[in-house]
Amino acid sequence: MTHKKMLRSSTVMTAATFAMTAVIALSMAANAEDAKPADAAAAPTPAADAPPPGYYVNGIHLGVQFDAGFYGNANNPQSGVNVGQSFTDRSNSILLNQALFTVEKALDKKATDYDFGFKVQAMYGTDARYTHFLNELSNVTSQRTQLDIVEVAFLAHTPWLTEGGMDFTVGQYPTMMGFETIDPSTNPFYSHSYIFNYSLPFKHTGALAVTHVIPELDIYTQIDTGNQTSFGSPGGDNNGAIAGMVGVGSTLMDGNLTILALSHFGPEQPIGMPGGTLPGVGGLANKYFRVYNDAFVTYKYDDKLSFTTEFSWVHDALGYNTNGQKGADAYGAAQYVTYALTDTIALNARGEIFRDQNNFFVASFPNSLGPVQALGGRAPATLLPAAITGTTYGAITLGFTYKPAVPDTITTLLIRPEVRYDGSLSGGKPYNDQSNSGAFFFGADVVLGF
Repeated sequence: MTHKKMLRSSTVMTAATFAMTAVIALSMAANAEDAKPADAAAAPTPAADAPPPGYYVNGIHLGVQFDAGFYGNANNPQSGVNVGQSFTDRSNSILLNQALFTVEKALDKKATDYDFGFKVQAMYGTDARYTHFLNELSNVTSQRTQLDIVEVAFLAHTPWLTEGGMDFTVGQYPTMMGFETIDPSTNPFYSHSYIFNYSLPFKHTGALAVTHVIPELDIYTQIDTGNQTSFGSPGGDNNGAIAGMVGVGSTLMDGNLTILALSHFGPEQPIGMPGGTLPGVGGLANKYFRVYNDAFVTYKYDDKLSFTTEFSWVHDALGYNTNGQKGADAYGAAQYVTYALTDTIALNARGEIFRDQNNFFVASFPNSLGPVQALGGRAPATLLPAAITGTTYGAITLGFTYKPAVPDTITTLLIRPEVRYDGSLSGGKPYNDQSNSGAFFFGADVVLGF
């Protein structure tokens, strides 16, 4: 057996051992719960307004959540990069994606008067490569596993304007846009969609207001510095202009139908891009906007079956165009289906089509500092799709979420195996170091929270 085959076999065996150990541990925990004496006193039913499970000190929630997994690429590319993915971009590797630490005082959802809270959240893991704010822990290390500030925000509810009042978030926080989130526990899959990876912002520095017009309608307004930027150009912001977001959210049919449609607008290109795609942009970066548009609808058919449909379009007025003119576009659609097979197992499916009209948005980064270097205007080594006239990507992901019974000390426990196939629908060869028109992936992760 060659060294490469031995290495691949060892990696797969390690991943299998990792998954089997997790399953065995879960079974033991579940069996321990089942082994309680029959006459043991039943736990009291929590009050309707009881806080979520977890550890609290004077009403402040302290939590930690881990996400670790393995993501395999059947072609085992020499670069070790899975094109079309961000958080799961390392092929045939076991990753500590996130150790997420949270200190939070959430707002009372039933508040009718003034209410205040806060949230501080930090991440250590490989996902931090993609989620940095510029100049905030972004160059501390060149290792794959990095530290990131996910959120530092002040929260407030006020009885202003409407009967439902207004909620405010001020500080640094993840975007409200999109169906999938940075927090892995709220997603159906380990891997992410093209829309999440390339067609949406990740985080903002600014102020968000949500006005509860009526129980069925919320209006979102936000002013911020852009995507993953703070203050001070070029250190904390890659340009010198302001940005913002507007949109609406709606809950209908007794909560069985939810809609969120948001648009974020403002310049995102760096002022100076030495060696980048647009060298010498200068002040033009402040004048040409990037507009992110996203809408998704979730319909709960019954207690077992639900559907989510997402549409996205992003336009950058300064992005390069294949005919030499300024302007780049990408747009896509994703369909999710979830079916609760049992109380502990949910089957998940995701189908997606994503068109990068000018091959401007989709890129891969072999260098661990590549994502933040590109955000700041430096020129990292990148792998780009082979086609030059635009690439249309298609992807199908199938998997399930196993959520077993756990002791009270554990707030979250998810095991999510999946298989995924990505393909170029436009004839290019973007995958496996630009040698294939398609790629087959398989993997699993464990999300564990306390």
